[in-house]
Amino acid sequence: MPDTQKVVQSKGYRKRLGEEGERIAARFLQGKGYKILERNVRIGRGEIDIVALDGDTIVLVEVKARRGTGYGLPAEAVTPGKRRQLSKLALLYLRKKGWLDRSARFDVVSVLIPDDGEPVIEHIRNAFELSGGFTF
Repeated sequence: MPDTQKVVQSKGYRKRLGEEGERIAARFLQGKGYKILERNVRIGRGEIDIVALDGDTIVLVEVKARRGTGYGLPAEAVTPGKRRQLSKLALLYLRKKGWLDRSARFDVVSVLIPDDGEPVIEHIRNAFELSGGFTF
């Protein structure tokens, strides 16, 4: 049986790591000229980490942060299932905003945050296509 305190601490740790990664990613994107429109957009039980503008293109950004590579690179955590979920959330979000006619894409920002150094950021533009049989 898992130790409840360890599970709670683990969830808190992951939440803090995710928040730190999202802050780093937002600053990085702003430095590249992106305009951050929203962060942590809740849609039902899902969330879009960052919504930004790159010129006229709506960019839906998934941020993945890790302390090390023992479990793989952060971007590897964007699985086909996660892509389907993000596709569904994106369509709901764009429909709600009245932006279904606008150009949009999915980017992934991978943030490796070592305990003893500067973060390593990888930005994957147009990381994946709309998936899951969804259409605009």
